[in-house]
Amino acid sequence: MNNAEPADEIQILGLECFGHHGVFDFERREGQKFIIDLVIGTDSRKAAETDDLQDTVDYGSLAMAVKTTVERDPVDLIETLAQRIADICLADIRALWVRVTVHKPGAPIETTFKDVTLTITRRQST
Repeated sequence: MNNAEPADEIQILGLECFGHHGVFDFERREGQKFIIDLVIGTDSRKAAETDDLQDTVDYGSLAMAVKTTVERDPVDLIETLAQRIADICLADIRALWVRVTVHKPGAPIETTFKDVTLTITRRQST
């Protein structure tokens, strides 16, 4: 697939996880909810032709791998967490690129707010 062709997209939105990420001791100790959105660019034509799970990104397995990653090995920054998640997604060579959004709705901010998010986009290295 060349860059001129649009990639198909698989989306996993609102994946809820409980992690202990953050720079403050209480975040590491008490933990909080993180919500992950994934958009994976892929070419689904072979899977459509064969009707075989082996020919596509298995979003069920991917969701569980991402959840496991968020729920272990705490880090200080959501930037680090987002990169870890992107690396997991891109471990499948059928994922041409990934857009990862990490939501931290319980971020320690001393005013009213709805959400804190970070979105990164990463591509397969060539």
